[in-house]
Amino acid sequence: MRLTSLRIRLIAVFALVALTAAVSASGIAYWLNRDAVLKRAQDSALNDFRDSLTRNVSEMPLAPDCRDLQALARVVASPPPGLNYQVVVVDAAHPDCTASSLPEQFTLARVPAALRAAVPVARPLGDGNSYRYHLYWQRVVLDGEPFLVGGTRIVPTGPTAYMFKSLGDERADLDTLAWSLGIAALLALVGSALLAQAASATVLRPVQRLGEAARRLGEGRWDTRLEVRGADELADVARTFNSTAEALAAQVEELSAREAASRRFVADMSHELRTPLTAMTAVTDILEDEADALDPMIEPAVRLVVSETRRLSDLVENLMEVTRFDAGTAKLVADEVDIADLIMSCIDGRAWFDAVELDAPRGMVARVDPRRLDVVFANLIGNALKHGGSPVVVRVRTEPRPAHVRTAEGRAVLPPEEQVVVEVRDSGPGIPEDVLPHVFDRFYKADKGRARSEGSGLGLSIAMENARIHGGTITAANAPAKPDGSPGGAVFTLVLPKEPSGGPGGGPADADPPGGSGGRGSAGDAGGAAGGAGVQDGSAGKGAGAGRGQR
Repeated sequence: MRLTSLRIRLIAVFALVALTAAVSASGIAYWLNRDAVLKRAQDSALNDFRDSLTRNVSEMPLAPDCRDLQALARVVASPPPGLNYQVVVVDAAHPDCTASSLPEQFTLARVPAALRAAVPVARPLGDGNSYRYHLYWQRVVLDGEPFLVGGTRIVPTGPTAYMFKSLGDERADLDTLAWSLGIAALLALVGSALLAQAASATVLRPVQRLGEAARRLGEGRWDTRLEVRGADELADVARTFNSTAEALAAQVEELSAREAASRRFVADMSHELRTPLTAMTAVTDILEDEADALDPMIEPAVRLVVSETRRLSDLVENLMEVTRFDAGTAKLVADEVDIADLIMSCIDGRAWFDAVELDAPRGMVARVDPRRLDVVFANLIGNALKHGGSPVVVRVRTEPRPAHVRTAEGRAVLPPEEQVVVEVRDSGPGIPEDVLPHVFDRFYKADKGRARSEGSGLGLSIAMENARIHGGTITAANAPAKPDGSPGGAVFTLVLPKEPSGGPGGGPADADPPGGSGGRGSAGDAGGAAGGAGVQDGSAGKGAGAGRGQR
């Protein structure tokens, strides 16, 4: 059980309150009993001492000698059973005589100095004072044992007597009382802990059920409801949770229906557009081939139609691929591939070999989907060429994977020992800091004034989805400035496991991907390969128009 749990804290609070109450009550009871016990013993001994001294002093001769003083000490020190005190008697007429009922242990020197100074002093008689000499007392510790020491003088010319009353019995009684109160406090503490346990079980059980229901609701189990018991505050919480869950389930159902309808609309629209677009593409290919022979006044319009038709075809294919990712139907066709060969094929197929520097060792084999990874490389390198400028440097390396990796669904997976890291660095000014968080957002373009550009704003988002379906990811950053102070350019880093880890939308390796006929589109928008293998037939003249749609 965690120390931070509510049950532990509730028990601790109960125990602390009970301990405080028990200690307070025990302390008050102890001090009240202590004062009562000591006052009773003290009053009994002092009253008996005064009475006995008064009675026996009146029977002494007018000029007592040392033997008379000794006899007085012995007689006064013979109290009734239970009082048991000793007496020391001194007289100013006999300064060398100190009479003691127990001279081996009690002498005048053991009487506190303050008491010796106060006892012989006569007080003036008046309405508030009927005695010239008062009885004074003081509690002291002699040889480790508590004593009550009292002293008084009866007549001005008479002797002065001091009494020593042991309080050992009273201390033993008080010690027994203290132990009894301590045991009672301990029992109260144990009882409070048991009571807190019972109370916490009653209070926290509904809270635990509420927490479990909230977790189930968070997992998407919208039919989760709590059983309402009683009419207290916890029952109100349960009713509120049920009503909230019902409203949330209705909203989720409505939103899911709208989302499904939107996906169906986009998919149906894309499929419906592909047939006329296929015919239009064939016609525009013919028009492009004959453009040089057309009237110079018509040629720009023809080339614009060709360009916009290809752009529309690319957009339709990209929308279809995005729909497949959203629906979770995108599949991997994984194969053992040399990453360096795959990048080189992507560069050569688009005639980028003069503008791209490749630093990739041979033999770095990973199990990937070549078609989808070609889309990723085409987007990253094409964006670097268009927005950053050459030379573009592509570096490939391997590095150990972190100890734990979590997928987008929150599942913990055990990664392979190594991962492939591909860095694409351009020579441009870099990406603005306010744009960096959005470069992988769909339809995001940094330059709002150039809404009509070659890219659709889907290229990098599709590249990210293709990386995730492999269990990897892509990050964007700016390289440090160069020694001469010029910008270091933008750096896109693709990280892939050597074995697919079943990322979002990942499927079996032998599944055929839902495809479509690719076009010649730009690498910046996945080059038509989002729907099929269109990037593979791109050329520097017709397919190399790489665009970083998000920048």
